[in-house]
Amino acid sequence: MDINFNKNEDHNKLKLSDLKRRLAKVKLGGGKRRIEKHHAKGKLTARERMDYLLDEEAPSIEIGAFAGEDMYEEHGGCPSGGVVVKVGYVKGKQCVVVANDATVKAGAWFPITGKKNLRAQEISIENKLPIIYLVDSAGVYLPMQDEIFPDKEHFGRIFRNNAVMSSMGITQIAAVMGSCVAGGAYLPIMSDEALIVDKTGSIFLAGSYLVKAAIGESIDNETLGGATTHSEISGVTDYKAKDDKDALDKIKNIVDKIGNFDKAGFNRVEPKKPTEEPDDIFGILPASRSDQYDMVEIIKRLVDDSEFEQYKEGYGQTILTGYARIDGWAVGIVANQRKVVKTKKGEMQFGGVIYSDSADKATRFIANCNQKKIPLVFLQDVTGFMVGSKSEHGGIIKDGAKMVNAVSNSVVPKFTIVIGNSYGAGNYAMCGKAYDPRLIVAWPSAELAVMSGNSAAKVLLQIEKASLEKSGKPVDAEKEKQLFDEIKQRYDDQISPYYAAARLWTDAIINPLETRKWISMGIEAANHAPIEKKFNMGVLQV
Repeated sequence: MDINFNKNEDHNKLKLSDLKRRLAKVKLGGGKRRIEKHHAKGKLTARERMDYLLDEEAPSIEIGAFAGEDMYEEHGGCPSGGVVVKVGYVKGKQCVVVANDATVKAGAWFPITGKKNLRAQEISIENKLPIIYLVDSAGVYLPMQDEIFPDKEHFGRIFRNNAVMSSMGITQIAAVMGSCVAGGAYLPIMSDEALIVDKTGSIFLAGSYLVKAAIGESIDNETLGGATTHSEISGVTDYKAKDDKDALDKIKNIVDKIGNFDKAGFNRVEPKKPTEEPDDIFGILPASRSDQYDMVEIIKRLVDDSEFEQYKEGYGQTILTGYARIDGWAVGIVANQRKVVKTKKGEMQFGGVIYSDSADKATRFIANCNQKKIPLVFLQDVTGFMVGSKSEHGGIIKDGAKMVNAVSNSVVPKFTIVIGNSYGAGNYAMCGKAYDPRLIVAWPSAELAVMSGNSAAKVLLQIEKASLEKSGKPVDAEKEKQLFDEIKQRYDDQISPYYAAARLWTDAIINPLETRKWISMGIEAANHAPIEKKFNMGVLQV
């Protein structure tokens, strides 16, 4: 191994260590003291409930672990958005599981909590996966009610989705394992089946204090909306459980009886591991986002038997397209090539930049995968489309639009891995969050923004300088450097993968060695939902 490989490996493994440290912190939810108080009530935490419910030894993936990170510090923070979401297996059946974390502000809903719950339902709807809600929430976080209550993508959309999912035949099971109040009380009752835990679970539109204030009635919460009330008097719930584990066991028994599902029919054979060493990824991926490397070498360490059959290998070389298998599943890969390439005409093309020929090739390949019902995997390390008079005269906008059109109208499931740069329109063309990937994850090396920190800082610096000079405040070299550094630091904070993950622009930041698992589980989930549309590019200038 050369010295650069070792330097890259050290750099990337330090980033991985940072990821593991951050994950360990968010998994504590509201902190050890609140976990202890939770246990003192005889309750399991959200993550303990999840671990007990999901099949042991079976793989699972967590959605939005970093949701809300550094977003609500003035309110005491909201680790993981106050809710844990995983895709895993219950009695061998793939399910989405959503568990309120009552150690975080009593499970109250922040704006990001609503967004994360909607993302969980979106995954369930797209893939027709059963969804299980483990409810333990005080309802809307009142100091921020204006940002979570009334809009289309706010709290109420959850219940609208409950109704729509029921009409689609998607199984929904809810267990009330703590508080379930006000509007939130509708979620379990709009599910197909509802359970409640004795003595700790409660459901009511208004608690005892509000009832006293509103109508003068004196009543305790347990009598008002406890397990006995709703299981024996109101009939609101279907099952009463003696404790958390009993409730989770009942859910397992219900899921175990669910019938088989229609399949989309994606091609799968016996999985094989890559023949190239996956751990080499850490040494191949450069420490600097501006350095070049061969994306083919990354692909060989992600795909079965390290076999990648390239489509139009010699044409449009700054995008790689080709067929492979991941954990046995047939996939079509669209990846940004990150090394400088030389065309047949003797021209040099920059790695990570999309040229007209690259966009044309990708468009044709995406259409082929749709015709053959092959899921698409996008590996992003893109700085954008090529600019300049030659590109503009050659119709780069038109060719880029064709690629964006193909990505937008693709009917096969899409999965996006942000490996490195994800800048500007390159993010769009390579199936960024706005283009409905079934799952989108980032490696710790990822950066997401309109442009790189360096480029953005230069643009913003010129604007700042012009403004200062216009107001009679000349900028000398020292002041210019100070301004540049300040602007770049502020911008660099925003291009971090953690900034994106906090806002759910990506579903997770993952260890690169878990990429195969995420894609495989994603395709397995997608296989629950037969494709009902035909691929159609619509009207497009050609």
